[in-house]
Amino acid sequence: MRHPEYRFVSGLALILALTGCAQFPTAPGSGQDYGPSQPVDVSQVPDAVPQNLPRSRFGNPASYTVNGQTYKVLPECAGYHERGIASWYGLKFHGGRTSDGDTYDMYAMTAANKVVPLPCFVRVTNLKNNRSVIVKVNDRGPFVDNRIIDLSYAAAKKLGVVATGTALVDVTAITPGEAPPPPVAEAPAPQTGAVSGAPQLFVQVGAFAEQANAERARQKLESDGIKPVTIVTAVVADKTLYKVRAGPLADVSAVDQLTAELARLGYSDAQVVIP
Repeated sequence: MRHPEYRFVSGLALILALTGCAQFPTAPGSGQDYGPSQPVDVSQVPDAVPQNLPRSRFGNPASYTVNGQTYKVLPECAGYHERGIASWYGLKFHGGRTSDGDTYDMYAMTAANKVVPLPCFVRVTNLKNNRSVIVKVNDRGPFVDNRIIDLSYAAAKKLGVVATGTALVDVTAITPGEAPPPPVAEAPAPQTGAVSGAPQLFVQVGAFAEQANAERARQKLESDGIKPVTIVTAVVADKTLYKVRAGPLADVSAVDQLTAELARLGYSDAQVVIP
């Protein structure tokens, strides 16, 4: 397991989690994760091949708790789709045990996710450059606010995430037997004076059934110094919802700063949104 705080429902799984954590090498210096000392060419590393694999005996409790936050594992991988912020993990965990019992190989096409059943195959697309890979999710994490997937070094390198540390991504479950998406060419750099097609970042503070409640929430946020705040109307299951969002925000750092400020103000359920 990647995190000693990861508490399984069963006692046997807890023992496995604790013994697994002890296997991880420690990173030098501050303890932060890191990559190889020299860049490694992973261009020839093939994507994971989606397969019909049995659900792992480990890493699939109905729910589990990390750092006081409880997560519910989805009943199946099919249909999972989410947009958000990706991060990556490397040598600090290389050779350790993943949540489903595999050995973590930072040079393989794998990833960690908090809620999909293990194993699960997903397509990850970097929304900034349109690069896309398929990975096998065999681990839990990342247990950091505003992050939805932790990529192996190889997957992150192929997507262009290693240099920046994070990226805005689309994560979609892949059904075994489904034809993988064709390679996507890297998005060209915008010409001088052109409007960039980069995705926009927002933080959604709440969704309300009544427009008046959404308007009150917007006014309260602005009175607390959170600007700009907009209300977006959406129809979900034949019901109209009024979603209150702050942004757009410049980058991931701005998102992290805003969610920390919102938590301080009592908005603990704020979520990152990439339309």
